Amino acid sequence: MIFIGEKINGMFSSVRKAIDERDSKFILKLAESQLEAGAKYLDVNVGASDTQEEDMKWIVTELHQLPEVQLAIDTPNPSVMETGLKLCKNRPILNSTSAETEKSTNMLPLAAKYGAQLIALTIGDSGIPSGAEERVALAAAIIAAANDYGIKTEDVYIDPVLLPIRAAQGNPLEVLQAIPFIKELDIPAPKTVVGLSNISQRCKSRSLINRAFLAIAIYVGLDAAIADVLDVELTQLTAATKIALNQDIYCDSFLHGINKLNK
Repeated sequence: MIFIGEKINGMFSSVRKAIDERDSKFILKLAESQLEAGAKYLDVNVGASDTQEEDMKWIVTELHQLPEVQLAIDTPNPSVMETGLKLCKNRPILNSTSAETEKSTNMLPLAAKYGAQLIALTIGDSGIPSGAEERVALAAAIIAAANDYGIKTEDVYIDPVLLPIRAAQGNPLEVLQAIPFIKELDIPAPKTVVGLSNISQRCKSRSLINRAFLAIAIYVGLDAAIADVLDVELTQLTAATKIALNQDIYCDSFLHGINKLNK
């Protein structure tokens, strides 16, 4: 399981404040805590502001005080995206594009130019599909478009768009049904990813809902999750699930290997 830490996001008030005040100590501490908890990548979203490009330049530069850090640059703005990608010292992820014509046209060339891996949502020009079959069809279109730009299928993370269960209770099942078929679209297979915290938005016991979905998603083949890796019970469940599914070898100290979950 590849964890992408979700915490460096300008939508969180504490992070927004740190960005505005150029508080490097806060940002680096938040980054280090996620890496220590098992994140392989850190999602970096500076949020919406009039200073997005300057904010992205500052935060990516600061994060590279951690020599091995790998970033997922998260913005819908192509100019801000390029600002982040060009400063990455280690191979980044472009988060995200979709099957929408405008986004695909703007983002795929950037991923190809900077050698980035790619997160792509199964959203088309007509919006988010309701069923699993439509998600798989959009995933196939995304992969074909990425290949046309020289982006290898195995470098594409397909996100089948997980919606809040409170508003769309049938959506998680459609996502789970789509995952194994997406992974059959090519050889080598594309990777699959979800924004895990989306499922529990505005719900009580958010962590419990996140954990329940993740365990099932691992079973059907999910490769990665943008998630709160500081939720110890979430990462422990992941370790236990991989053992139960015979994906890892059991040992009595398996919970001490949480920081290797991203391997």
